[in-house]
Amino acid sequence: MSCNSTSTETYEHLRLNASNASDAEATPLSAPLRISLAIVMMLMIVVGCLGNTVVCIIVYQRPAMRSAINLLLATLAFSDIMLSLCCMPFTAVTLITVHWHFGDHFCRLSATLYWFFVLEGVAILLIISVDRFLIIVQRQDKLNPRRAKVIIAVSWVLSFCISVPLFTGWTFVEVPARAPQCVLGYTEFPADRAYVVTLVVAVFFAPFGVMLCSYLCILNTVRKNAVRVHNQSDSLDLRQLTRAGLRRLQRQQQVSVDLSFKTKAFTTILILFVGFSLCWLPHSVYSLLSVFSRRFYYSPSFYTTSTCILWLSYLKSVFNPIVYCWRIKKFREACLELLPQTFQILPKVPERIQRRIQPSRVYVFNENQSAV
Repeated sequence: MSCNSTSTETYEHLRLNASNASDAEATPLSAPLRISLAIVMMLMIVVGCLGNTVVCIIVYQRPAMRSAINLLLATLAFSDIMLSLCCMPFTAVTLITVHWHFGDHFCRLSATLYWFFVLEGVAILLIISVDRFLIIVQRQDKLNPRRAKVIIAVSWVLSFCISVPLFTGWTFVEVPARAPQCVLGYTEFPADRAYVVTLVVAVFFAPFGVMLCSYLCILNTVRKNAVRVHNQSDSLDLRQLTRAGLRRLQRQQQVSVDLSFKTKAFTTILILFVGFSLCWLPHSVYSLLSVFSRRFYYSPSFYTTSTCILWLSYLKSVFNPIVYCWRIKKFREACLELLPQTFQILPKVPERIQRRIQPSRVYVFNENQSAV
């Protein structure tokens, strides 16, 4: 059930010694619960694919939406689509049948694809957080669409290089006897453990540390700017304003609007970061325990733990488009436009009437500003 070109016999020995006890003690979930989780996972596949596909279509069809940040969000959506299509259906089938029916080689391939698309999604979130840090804290908006495309290409290459050793047999990946998906298995080889630590650090701990520092700096900067703008506005005497004073007031109002815009964009990215942390912190700890703790990996509750944690990790692909629909007005409007006329509950308001109802629509941000 496992394959490693350097130590196949040793892996087989470890597997046979442990499988006799662990398979007998394995306690899969009850059939109704497994079927319910599988049905929910199929719904997650549909929602994740449709929602993330809409993101990609919007960015592809509308040249005005092809800003650097939107290209990054479209790449994040594409990685979530591929994760939903290449991994989740097989996990759902295994949840129902409690057996892996797709062969040893596809087991290793599915594990590779799983970590590959997850790595790419995390890399995009990391790039976005650094970009927000440079814009808000350092006041450097250097990420244009052309540079974003280059960075995206580099992130795909790096994600592939980090995940491909799983497929080549660098570490122990076991066909799931007690898990609904091919998982990293327990091993005592230092090289295998070192690779798993590198993989988990690259997927969660290093990006989490960088993003956390970036967002803390952004929060501090936003707080200071808000206090400064508020104090300067309070110090103005409207009765003594000269022409220069009026220009000063206009500049402060522009700074206040720009600050509000950036804060809203930052809040959206911060929500994505919180969702990523909640979904992937348990999985990262779980992966390390699986490789380093024999007692945990061969415990009777391993199947239940694996099911819950894997289900939580897949939830992130559904979480992102829901956040876009909730936080991004342009995304909601584009979704309504993509819906067939028969499915639109509210009639479409003409543009002229929209401007009368919402005068702020006449002011359009330039393409360097985020649609988030």
